[in-house]
Amino acid sequence: MTALPGTGTPPPLAGGTGGADALRPLLDTVLDALTTGATARGGPLPAGGPDAVTARVRAALGDVLPAHGTGGHEALRTLVHTLAAGAADPADPLCAAHLHCPPLAVAAAADLAASALNPSLDSWDQAPAASAVEALLTRTLAAEFYDTPHADALVTTGGTEANQLAVLLARERHGPALTVLHGANAHHSVPRAAWLLGLPPATELPTPTGVLDPARLAEALATTPGPTLVTATAGTTDAGLIDPLHRIADLCDRYGADLHIDAAYGGLLALSPRHRDKLAGLGRAHSLTLDLHKLGWQPVAAGLLAVPDTTLLAPLAHQADYLNATDDTEAGLPDLLGRSLRTTRRPDALKIATTLRALGRDGLATLIDRTIDTAHHLARLLDAHPDFELHAPPTITTVLFRPTHADDDHLATLRRTLLHQGRAVLGRTHADGRLWLKATLLNPHTTAGDLDTLISLLEGRTHR
Repeated sequence: MTALPGTGTPPPLAGGTGGADALRPLLDTVLDALTTGATARGGPLPAGGPDAVTARVRAALGDVLPAHGTGGHEALRTLVHTLAAGAADPADPLCAAHLHCPPLAVAAAADLAASALNPSLDSWDQAPAASAVEALLTRTLAAEFYDTPHADALVTTGGTEANQLAVLLARERHGPALTVLHGANAHHSVPRAAWLLGLPPATELPTPTGVLDPARLAEALATTPGPTLVTATAGTTDAGLIDPLHRIADLCDRYGADLHIDAAYGGLLALSPRHRDKLAGLGRAHSLTLDLHKLGWQPVAAGLLAVPDTTLLAPLAHQADYLNATDDTEAGLPDLLGRSLRTTRRPDALKIATTLRALGRDGLATLIDRTIDTAHHLARLLDAHPDFELHAPPTITTVLFRPTHADDDHLATLRRTLLHQGRAVLGRTHADGRLWLKATLLNPHTTAGDLDTLISLLEGRTHR
């Protein structure tokens, strides 16, 4: 019998009955390297700026494709340490710039299982249990937002893909003359989706108060010919503001427009008895964008597009004989191709389902409430401080502020200085014609002491 090419035993696999034994010692190496890397970093991000970080990575990696391999443990030790040492770590309380959450350990552990088993959700025979988990999860979460018999949701890579799908579905309902109306506060993926799909350029409405003004929207709807998709936002990226959803939905009903709501940031408030009223009107949308890698503490990616009835997803149906042959579907094998525009897909539903089971509704509500309370505490500290100006009390977990005596150039320089020194990661945005620092608080472990540290770090740097 002819031998297979190559010599020796191939490297071990992650799956199968021996996968766990192969993974266990490697995971010890990974966990040790995560610890040593974080210790070497010593803060929320590496010091020195882009050039210094790139130089350290280049020195650590050396030959990216060596002639002879170094072995699994050395490769993991080197690269994981280097990644951790050079990370902007959202688990550090002073890493608070973006909608970039620290993932829960239980979610990351579930993600490891997904990587080890590697189901691909493009056909049932590649993902038997994973496809069932996804179906149960998506229907359960969609039912949190829609009180309808057949609510459904698709798993996406995040808000951008979900928004693009929403615009695509609206185009398929109404044709290529569809006009997309959105506020200036909308996520950039909304007008980009109109461009990608060959629609007329999206119409942007001014939002001088930060939210979509129903009066301006009414004027636009009254003068826009043909079919229209209005996109509202529940949790803007700049300030975490929520559009007046009921009033917007009323206008859409009056003018016969479809409504999509981008609730990537704020949608999970629905799980909090204390805060769900902020989302009143959310369930009136034809489609909803949700992101659990924001206020859901999931590793990227964990997005959803929810709809009130699964029939609204019918335009995504697609047939490829090697994946969903008609006779297989008629025989009862689930057809997965209509669940995404992607073909190969990771089972991102697994980590979400694991988190929901581990924490339950009350556990997630506690995390949501805690982070919102932390944002309000920071806002009160800044409002009472003579060296800082608070823009407004937070709606969700985003706090905008600026040094009292700094102009915009100094503020931008201050932010970059903190980044280069590796001391803090704060965002920036424009509001009311001025530049503001932005703290987006998504870490449920952040303490009052951490906030005091942040303010102390900024004190003394606020004057020119």
